[in-house]
Amino acid sequence: MASRAQHRWKDWLIERVIYLAAVVAISLIILIFLFVGREALPVLISAEVHEEVTLDNLLLAQEYGTPGARLPYVWQPVSEVPKYSLMPLFLGTLKVTLMAMLFATPLAIAAAIYTTEFAPRWLREAIKPVVELLAGIPSVVLGFFALIVLASWLQDVFRFDFRLNAINAGIALGLAVIPIIYTISEDALSAVPRSYRNAAYALGASPWQAAWGVVLPAALPGVFAGVVLGFGRAVGETMIVLMASGNAAITSWNFAESVRTLSATIAAELAEVVFGSAHYHVLFLIGTLLFAITFVLNWLGAQMVGRLRRRLTGAVR
Repeated sequence: MASRAQHRWKDWLIERVIYLAAVVAISLIILIFLFVGREALPVLISAEVHEEVTLDNLLLAQEYGTPGARLPYVWQPVSEVPKYSLMPLFLGTLKVTLMAMLFATPLAIAAAIYTTEFAPRWLREAIKPVVELLAGIPSVVLGFFALIVLASWLQDVFRFDFRLNAINAGIALGLAVIPIIYTISEDALSAVPRSYRNAAYALGASPWQAAWGVVLPAALPGVFAGVVLGFGRAVGETMIVLMASGNAAITSWNFAESVRTLSATIAAELAEVVFGSAHYHVLFLIGTLLFAITFVLNWLGAQMVGRLRRRLTGAVR
């Protein structure tokens, strides 16, 4: 009787500790978001700060005395007329992220399909830890590799005018994204009931036809969730793009030119910005946007995983 009461007390204590940890974690996230949002708010509501911020090129044209003219989008916060157009930063982030996803997604999904459908057990047990080991490599190491080795190799092969560019940063960033997409995709493919494969084989499908036409479509919500989460990881990455992208805020769709991303801008400029200045508040606005983008992408990924679980549970039943 005493032993049962003791176990019950321990269960209650563990439950409360877990509950407290969850509350603390959620509270910290909310407090961080509130702090970042509070520091970004003057960009929108303060007349003094808003007058210095030129987020659009039309406002920049008015500063130059040519109302209505369209000037290039410029991020140049340190000048007589500060220019805070976010377009070069958004474009740079999009270019690097797209390059990373184009590089990482096919490799990760193909590796996941091979691991679950074709690899023997001993090889499967070796491949998965090795791929997931990439997630443990510090991003600064991948950035250093891209800066010293990958950038020189790409320039020698493709004759790029700029050694550090969106392609170089995107490939390095893709190495950091592969483990996320691979792990979630492999779990989703493994969760597909064996009866799906057996039914395909009974109808005369080859192993490849069963994998491509039956297993992959059944696991598609989970695979898509991995891609979405990988996209969110790529958007928020800092050190790799800071070291390998060239950090030039250029408004261009040329992937062979240097770029600057939102996260790299915060890392490069926040330490030296004047506290309370317009530049300071704009950097926090960038942080708020990154926070919101990452939150939405993670939420979408969680919804896709939940949809996959419901779908497979219904299939089993």
